[in-house]
Amino acid sequence: MQLAMHMVTIEDLMPREHFLRKLEAALDLSFVYEETAPFYSKKYGRPAIDPVVIVKYLLVGFLYGIPSERQIERRVQTDIALRWYLGLDLFDRVPDHSTVSQLRRRKPSFRKVFRRLFEEVVGQCIEKGLVSGRVVGADSTHVRANASRASEGLVEVAEEAGVYWERLDDYEEEGLEELERRTGKRRKKRTKQIKRDNRRTHKRVSRTDPESGHLKRPGKPEGPHYLAHQAVDSDYGIIVGQTVTAGDVNDSVPFLGLIEHIHENIVPIQAATADAAYDFPLAHRALGELGIGFFVRPQKTAARMSVQFTRDDFCRDENRDVYLCPIGKELCLRRLARSASGLFWEYQADKRDCALCPLREKCLRESDKRGARKVSVSYFAADRQRNLERRSSPEYREALKLRQVWCEGSFSAQKREHNLARVLRRGLEAAEDHCLLSATALNLKRMIKHAG
Repeated sequence: MQLAMHMVTIEDLMPREHFLRKLEAALDLSFVYEETAPFYSKKYGRPAIDPVVIVKYLLVGFLYGIPSERQIERRVQTDIALRWYLGLDLFDRVPDHSTVSQLRRRKPSFRKVFRRLFEEVVGQCIEKGLVSGRVVGADSTHVRANASRASEGLVEVAEEAGVYWERLDDYEEEGLEELERRTGKRRKKRTKQIKRDNRRTHKRVSRTDPESGHLKRPGKPEGPHYLAHQAVDSDYGIIVGQTVTAGDVNDSVPFLGLIEHIHENIVPIQAATADAAYDFPLAHRALGELGIGFFVRPQKTAARMSVQFTRDDFCRDENRDVYLCPIGKELCLRRLARSASGLFWEYQADKRDCALCPLREKCLRESDKRGARKVSVSYFAADRQRNLERRSSPEYREALKLRQVWCEGSFSAQKREHNLARVLRRGLEAAEDHCLLSATALNLKRMIKHAG
């Protein structure tokens, strides 16, 4: 066996057109020193690992779909390109996986670096013209938590205000003034707050990871999960917003906060698009007030009443501001009702009309204590109707198509290549870090592909 001696450096071995060369040229990580300065002492302790190296160490794991710090360490030991990107020479020691893991566990404040990294990449994409805000799609996907179904148990649901409770307070006051104009009556100021839907008193919670949520949706895996909520710009598929909730949280809960944050702090949004899970009346009003068009797939309403006649059987008379029942009797506006999820105009028939009605059995249940039929209409129904009237237009259909292509396509790519299928760490904050790094990895690939 003959051995040859070669005088080479790691720079010579790194291919000139390698993706990581382009990434190094495109992404400036100097802000990491600014963000992490309070975590390091200049006087005491042994020399620390460069924080930029730690960020790169974790980033390459999501760029190449390496699921754990232990596997990243093994990969860097043998991969020249990864050594080059981390600034390690051929014989330099690779940072130990436990050092990185303990840093993330013991210094929770280090996590703000991942949010800043995501925002820096989005900012660069905006500067390069890859983000316009013309159409931004929103969607969520399930991410498996590091816990099993066997660890779950039933716990009582704590009573708490809904996420839109304070926002609805302002609309309720506005609605009461309108009620007084339309009926000449105004109820007293509400003193008892209705906070949650009392139909749900218990839920399944994992003892291993109590911050995850029990996911149970048609066509989805059941068990402890998190939900990654993303907003994607439809020009080049850049993810401009990211947040994470437990797996049992409704998709509509973080929607308005996410869209408003993007609109006010990242890029002005001209139109937002989403699937049927986001078709709730308040969204139509709130986005309209911001000047954001809303293209949403209409939500199918399931009939909850055990009687034959549904709300669709009652005709609206706009001139008289009443609803007409199937035999022509009037249901007049009575009050503005408030629930944990919204505001509703309540129209109610006269008890005497219902008592003598030949169709009473088809319209009222025997257990109905009011003795008169009621029809509830969302306070924001007019805003929703204005948006949905355009759903047959080419612009509307194109927006829904863009959401499907970019939102669902991004989730597919992230789960396949960028570690979004499951989280290894436990807790909501750790799950958000994980999803932010996954989104950042996809954004970097798309930025380098389209902007050079």
